[in-house]
Amino acid sequence: MTATDDDCADQARDATPAAPLRVALVADDEVTTRGLAAILREHSELFAFVTVASRDQAPIDIALYDPVLGGRSRPDRMSKLLSDPCVRKVAVFTSSFAPSLAHDFTGQGASAYLSKSMTSGEIVDALTKVSRGEVVVPVGASRDRSRQGPSASHGDVLTPRETDVLSHIARGLSNTDIALTLGVSVNSVKSYIRACYRKIGVDSRSKAVLWALNNGLGGATHR
Repeated sequence: MTATDDDCADQARDATPAAPLRVALVADDEVTTRGLAAILREHSELFAFVTVASRDQAPIDIALYDPVLGGRSRPDRMSKLLSDPCVRKVAVFTSSFAPSLAHDFTGQGASAYLSKSMTSGEIVDALTKVSRGEVVVPVGASRDRSRQGPSASHGDVLTPRETDVLSHIARGLSNTDIALTLGVSVNSVKSYIRACYRKIGVDSRSKAVLWALNNGLGGATHR
C-alpha cells in the first residue's frame, strides 16, 4: 500500500511523529550516504535512515539536502522538497558550509543549516532539535545581511562582467565554458572569479555558488 499526497498531508499534520524518525538524504554522494546511515544506525531507537523513494510508504520526517553537490548547483530541489506533502521538514546538509548563508536558507523554509563536517553527536543533536520544531543554525550566524559587508548587495560590488561570470558559475559551467560563452580567455575568467571571491567574501567555488543562488544569480546575464 502506498501513501497518496492527501495521506501524507494528513499524517504531516501530526506535530509529534513517532520514533524512530524517518530521515532521508537527497541524492548525495556514496561516502556521505554510507556515513550518515552508519551514524543513524547507532541511534536506531531515534532515527531510521530511509530513501526518498520510501515517501510512497510513509512521510519522511527530515529530508537532508545539499544545494551544491560535486560543484553543481541544485537550486530547484529545495523548493520541491518544501512543497512535497510527504516531507515534513527539510534541512540543508552541505560540505559548502558558509554560516553567513544560514538565515537565507531558513528564511526559505529550511529547518536547519548543517555542515557535513559535524561530528556524529552534533548531527544527532541537530536532528533531534529539528524533530522538536526548532530551527538549527550555526552559532554566530548573522540575521542581518546588511552587516555582512560585500555580500549584502551584488549590484553594489560586482561589475556587469563579474556578475555574468558568477551567474555562469552558479549554473555549473566550467571556466572553459564560461570563456567560450563570454568570448574571453580562460585567464580572464580566472581573474574575474578571483575578483568575485574577494568582493563577496568567499574562498571557494562552491561557496560562490551558494552566494550567487541566494542573491538571485544563476539566470540571466548582463550585456
